[in-house]
Amino acid sequence: MGKKQDRLSTSLLKQLHTSGAGYDILRYVSLPNLLGNEADTILYFMGKDLARRFNITSFEDIYDIADKMGWGRLELVKEKKNSVTFCLMADAVVYRLKAPVEVEFRLECGFISEAVQMVKDINCECSEKINYRIHQVEFTVVYD
Repeated sequence: MGKKQDRLSTSLLKQLHTSGAGYDILRYVSLPNLLGNEADTILYFMGKDLARRFNITSFEDIYDIADKMGWGRLELVKEKKNSVTFCLMADAVVYRLKAPVEVEFRLECGFISEAVQMVKDINCECSEKINYRIHQVEFTVVYD
């Protein structure tokens, strides 16, 4: 388990494509129960670790991986001197937000933080804001 692993190819994601219902049940029912009060923090760092396993060199890589992971379509909506803001939208996001379970986007948040850090080569932290009215999630990445 502690063994160093090689970087994953995004082509692996094409080979692993399955329906997302099982994934969502594990993520929103089983994991929070297993992780308890630390679920948000652990999921954030799981996302960061996941990003490190891919060879990410551009925002296009980030968009492609988010799409292949079934998270939805990620788009850059704002770029400032010390931050970037992305929007995540898709049918998958709508279904998640309408589901009768509590959902979060901490895994994606951690992934985006680390992925942008890899592209920009600067320390980053990310926060998310859910807009239930338009079924969209906004991620703001701030550079240290």
